[in-house]
Amino acid sequence: MRKMIATLAACGALLAGATPAQAVIKDPVQALKAVLATGHGVRFTETATLLEGVDERAERRREGVFEFNAKGGVKALDVTTTGGEYGHERVIGFNHDSGGTSYRSGGLVGKRLQKGKIWLKHSDQGYLWHTRSLGDDEQLINPTEPATMAALLKNGRTNGNTVTGAITFKELRKVSPWMKHSDRAGWENETKISYTLTLIPPGLVSRVESMFTLVNGPDDLVGTVIHVDTHYSRWGNKVSIKAPDRRKTTTELCSETSCN
Repeated sequence: MRKMIATLAACGALLAGATPAQAVIKDPVQALKAVLATGHGVRFTETATLLEGVDERAERRREGVFEFNAKGGVKALDVTTTGGEYGHERVIGFNHDSGGTSYRSGGLVGKRLQKGKIWLKHSDQGYLWHTRSLGDDEQLINPTEPATMAALLKNGRTNGNTVTGAITFKELRKVSPWMKHSDRAGWENETKISYTLTLIPPGLVSRVESMFTLVNGPDDLVGTVIHVDTHYSRWGNKVSIKAPDRRKTTTELCSETSCN
């Protein structure tokens, strides 16, 4: 009887130890590839904070959805921004390459639209819709790109469900279309972005925290530490991003003083 009890206890210990093992993160790159498909995407919420010494400037918050490119990356996006100096803004964008089209509403743009118009349309953009549309403090690390995920894993150290590391602008630009088509693509190649990825089974990203010091760019931001905290959810769910109503869209802004 004692021998049987000891055997059962040993089996119980093995089973107890097996439960966490089922949640082990295996291959984040393959996990990402498994959910990539046209018409599907991921939702996110994001907080960007600018740090100057011990002082924090106003946070800017974003939430929205990315629609995948079937091979990885972003085909379209719909993002709403709140906080910061310009208030509520929304951007819808298509095509992650030269020739992209974006639609902007609210913020500074909203104050210079003709009566009855809500959206400003930009076509044939060489840089697509970000960073200029979403802001200089957007998340530069995009976990929807398999090559980017591979580079982050290679440069980082994995500990349980987190990956912590650093990557230079130059290194990130080589693997990431998101970074390549941002306004920051050519800024200070050796600037390092520190990052922490949080993973959930089977290896998808639930959170990206990144931080770097801006050493070039807009005068009011040089020397500022940019900290971005982005949370991702509903990986692989169906997504449908459409252009705004043409009747409420224009390609021209009014002058700063009046609309004709």
